[in-house]
Amino acid sequence: MNATREVEVVVIGAGQAGLAAAYHLRRTGFEPDRDFVVLDHSPGPGGAWQFRWPSLTYGKVHGMHALPGMELTDADPARPSAEVIREYFDRYERTFGLRVRRPVDVRAVRGGDGGRLLVETSEGVWSTRALINATGTWDRPFWPRYPGQETFRGRQLHTAQYAGPEEFAGLRVVVVGGGASGTQHLLELAPYAAATTWVTRRPPVFREGPFDQEAGRAAVALVEERVRRGLPPRSVVSVTGLPLDDAVRQGLANGVLDRRPMFDRITPDGVEWDDGRRVDADVILWATGFRAALEHLVPLRLREPGGGIRVEGTRAVADPRIHLVGYGPSASTIGANRAGRAAVRDIRRLLAEEEPVAA
Repeated sequence: MNATREVEVVVIGAGQAGLAAAYHLRRTGFEPDRDFVVLDHSPGPGGAWQFRWPSLTYGKVHGMHALPGMELTDADPARPSAEVIREYFDRYERTFGLRVRRPVDVRAVRGGDGGRLLVETSEGVWSTRALINATGTWDRPFWPRYPGQETFRGRQLHTAQYAGPEEFAGLRVVVVGGGASGTQHLLELAPYAAATTWVTRRPPVFREGPFDQEAGRAAVALVEERVRRGLPPRSVVSVTGLPLDDAVRQGLANGVLDRRPMFDRITPDGVEWDDGRRVDADVILWATGFRAALEHLVPLRLREPGGGIRVEGTRAVADPRIHLVGYGPSASTIGANRAGRAAVRDIRRLLAEEEPVAA
């Protein structure tokens, strides 16, 4: 347990991005447990999907793209997405023999001797020549801070803790956040809650019509530009707008999605605006998104002054041994697949360049 084990590549995370990277490693000749290892801190397969609330059915999921080499077929749209995707990921890991190790907590990644990296974990240390980081965002829910927040006598929770609408029956709920989760929460809560109020920092943008490849490329390019400049990435969803489906149209028509600007303070009994408006509340639900889970990379000093990690493709500019997949422009499911393939291609090139030449 305490001995340092050597591999060529360590993959951290077994969500969409990590499994895609592991697939491409194996497909190009790397052997699990001998040449590479996949470390995942979750209790079982499914990535962040395994933690989603039961009422988020597979039919409500926007743009779940299949993993490379295995389609997700015949999924019942009425089943919880957590169940569908957990089973799919489990089948994928077994089919391709990826041998994911879990639960393993990665505590730090540091520079080691001979140009190698040391990955310190709850299960010992791995020494590696390259690292694919695919840790996603679920473990870092973002909680904004507002004056008076600590005085609120009701309940505050984040999307990461949301278990379904039934627990809000008869309560007055303020939902904060203009993304897909915020609108889904509101539409689910409305039939149960005594009252709902929706507040966002910016007016929501609803997208009419299909989201074609050209629009997708333009959205990804906006996120990619931030990452290239070393700024923290915004989600791809933040620049695509919200899809205007039948449920959203109904919510707009019946007033459930009647958005208010962000409040200025929180009181013991609710929220207030500087113009004198106030709303009494029993619950504040923060649907305010997530941040990249990268604390274990802090010893490598990869962050730029702007707060992000500057990336070209998937490669960290400050250290070519490090690849970030599922980060910034590759945070979508289809982007994660492409990023996994690109990272493996670059790593193969890096390792080939470092191979000693026989005398």
